[in-house]
This record gives sequence, structure tokens and C-alpha cells, in this order.
Amino acid sequence: MPINVLMPALSPTMEKGNLAKWLKKEGDAVKSGDVLAEIETDKATMEVEAIDEGVLAKIVVPEGTADVPVNDLIAIIAGEGEDVSAAAAGGGSAPKAEAKPAPEAPKSDAGQNTTAGDGHMSYARVNEAPDAAKPSAGGAPAPASSGGRVFASPLARRIAKQEGVDLAAVQGSGPHGRIIARDVQDAKASGATKAAPAPQAAAEAPKAAAPAPKAAPAGGAPAGLSLEQVKGFFQKDAYEEVPLDGMRKTIAKRLTEAMQVAPHFYLTVDCELDALMKLRETLNASSGKDKDGKPLFRLSVNDFVIKAMGLALTRVPAANAVWAEDRILRFKHAEVGVAVAIDGGLFTPVIRRADEKTLSTISNEMKDFAARARAKKLKPEEYQGGVTSVSNLGMFGIKQFTAVINPPQSSILAVGAGEKRVVVKDGQPTVAQVMTATLSCDHRVLDGALGAELVAAFKGLIENPMGMLV
Repeated sequence: MPINVLMPALSPTMEKGNLAKWLKKEGDAVKSGDVLAEIETDKATMEVEAIDEGVLAKIVVPEGTADVPVNDLIAIIAGEGEDVSAAAAGGGSAPKAEAKPAPEAPKSDAGQNTTAGDGHMSYARVNEAPDAAKPSAGGAPAPASSGGRVFASPLARRIAKQEGVDLAAVQGSGPHGRIIARDVQDAKASGATKAAPAPQAAAEAPKAAAPAPKAAPAGGAPAGLSLEQVKGFFQKDAYEEVPLDGMRKTIAKRLTEAMQVAPHFYLTVDCELDALMKLRETLNASSGKDKDGKPLFRLSVNDFVIKAMGLALTRVPAANAVWAEDRILRFKHAEVGVAVAIDGGLFTPVIRRADEKTLSTISNEMKDFAARARAKKLKPEEYQGGVTSVSNLGMFGIKQFTAVINPPQSSILAVGAGEKRVVVKDGQPTVAQVMTATLSCDHRVLDGALGAELVAAFKGLIENPMGMLV
């Protein structure tokens, strides 16, 4: 039977992707493990691998097509011994994506693909005839399995493996009854993984799981000016149009939603750095050398900030949490994201268990993250999640600023430059090196007093840095 290759979900939030390049052409033999195509997400270029053998019978979505929805048909593979022409004509019950040119945007070369481990996405084999794959008149989705094979998205399979969920016991709500990530998460939450729900219940599942419509802007005002309205303010020769790439679109969408949905409030504190700078100098001087004569580590002020934020979260456990619609998720260890600027946007790789890691480990991990972020080689699992983030603009001479919380996180720390200031100690003016930090808090998770407690814990660690070494 023809094998349908579908647009994979490369991250939990991915809805569309750009089909950047086909690495196989129609008529080419395909074997398991071959890379079929390159897919551009908002953050990286990733590869789609074949999991079955056959011949690439038909390319449905040409390379260069933008905004292809997840689970849309992109190609058809003829199985072993199958007539290629018949497979190309008879396969493809999934909807075909409308081809439209991708916007001109900086393209990464093949060396920038994220190809490790779970970054390789697979596709689902469709064993039913096209008519049989359609939902019944009653609206119930088609079964998620046939002939012992379970039809599930790559992301759903990965989540099921991590959570120990039996896919055979999960009812799919995706196209043609395919199991998607939400189905696995719902099954895990309900514990109902031993038997599939009755057909009638399954028919209602997609409807129940559909997200509520977004509220209109306050007062019914439009979301913003149209393109033509904006252009109308300026002379035509006064500007050039720069199409948005996937990263910039995602940044605009997610941070706009964050400001509209998460009620932000801000807490600012000044931290003296004199003790930290002395300790940093001592530790850097004590670093050993590797075989090439390079220091084993070189600590920055930002490394201390990350460590202090991680420890502060564990010392104020109620703040080490994120909002999850009808509940709060409270974490056992601190996960601290760190903003890394790149051309056209930024990545926020996450330091896992920042409360447990040494300063030298954090420093080396951040150097690796920053280098791979600028080359767009980070894996999705390396920049997703986190409870809080650190955004440091001190190297640009910025004294103080506020930052927008990056969902699903509940806070973000904006760090300014350390500078000499006159402060009062024991009633006398003196000069100290001072850094201003502002914590943006999601009021749904952190109340004012809780946010202040977190900031106080952070300030205490920065001003008494020996506490980070024990």
C-alpha cells in the first residue's frame, strides 16, 4: 500500500513549517534512515527521515513552500514491489497543502541542521483505502490502528515513550484517527490507557479538547493597523520591506500573547558586586589548564547570575512554578533559561538543574549553548521549557530595563550593567560596584510578596556569593 509522508510536528507548539528542500527526487529509491527533506521551523532547520523502504513516487508539496500545516500530506512513497505510477495516483488521502513561495529570509546551510536523536521525525503508513480513512457520518474518528500498526505522530510517540503510555490503548483525534500529542497527554492525565474509549465518547473528544476562542481585544478595538494602513504613513521610497522569517513571526506571536495573557508586574533591586567580583577573580585564577593549555573554565558575572537565580528558586519553592490553565506546576529543581541574541532574533537555551550545577559547569554549558545557538544547531529540547529566564544587557551598557516573560515560564530577570555608584554604608557615602536587576513576574503564579521574596533571595546570593559554592 502507498505510504503517506506527512508534515511532522517538530515541537509541541509547532502548527506549520516551511518545506525548505527535498533531498530525494521522484523515482529515487528510499531506505530506512534516508533523509527525505529539510523542514524549517521557527527556530531551526531539521530533517525528515524515512522509516520504511520503497520508491519516492510523488512529491506533493514542492520545496520552498511556506506554512505547510502539521499532518498535511507532503509526499507519497510506493512500497516494495508496488507500481510507482499506481501509488502516485492512488495514495494521498491527506489534504494537500496550498503551495505558496516562502518569504525571502536568511537560509541555513546543511551543516546547521538539527539532526541528533529525537530531532529526526518519522511519518505514518496509511493502510486503509482513501474512502475508509475518512471519518464516519456520525463524526467519530477512524481507528488509530489497523492490522496491529498504530498511527501516531512522531511527537506523540516520543511523549508516549517518555510517559510510559501504551499507544494501542489511546484513541486518536487527529486526521483519520491519528494519535497526536494532546491525545497522549490527555490519556496520561486521566490514567485511561488500558482501553480505548467507546466510539461515541471518542466522537466527542476532539470537540471537548478544542481550545476556547481567544477573547477579543478590550473595547473591541482592532488588533493593529493593516499593512496598507502602515504604508500609508510613509513615502514609498522611504523604506524597504523585509519579509518575516519563521523565528521573527514566532517571537512576535508568543510575546504579544504573553503581554496580553500573563499579567506582568515588575520588581527592581540593586545588588552590590564587590564581593562577587573578588570571588570571580580568585576562581578564574585557580582554573587548571587543559591539554592545549587553555583554562578549564572562565567564569562570567552572568554565570553567577544564573546560579544565583537557580538557588533562589529552590529557596523559595512556591516561586519555582509555572501556570498551566487550571493548575500550577511546581518543580523540584530549577530550570533557568538564558537569552542568547542571534541575527534576526534570539534563542533561550535552558540550564537544567541550575541549582545543583557548579559555576564552572554552568559556564562551560552556556558557552556551548551560545555557540550552537548562533549556528542554529540547538535541539528543540534544549530551548523549550524552563521556569524563568535571565536576559542580560549589561555588556551593552544598559543600566536598567524590563523584559517580557517567555511562555510557559512565570518570570524573567532583566540584568543591567555593573557600574561604580555612590552608596551609603554605616551612615557614610562610599563607592561600590552595583548592578540593577528587574524581575518580571506572572501575577497568576507569583503574588507581590512571593516575587519580593524571590528577589531578596537572589540579591542575598549575589552579595554573598560564597553561598553558591556550598
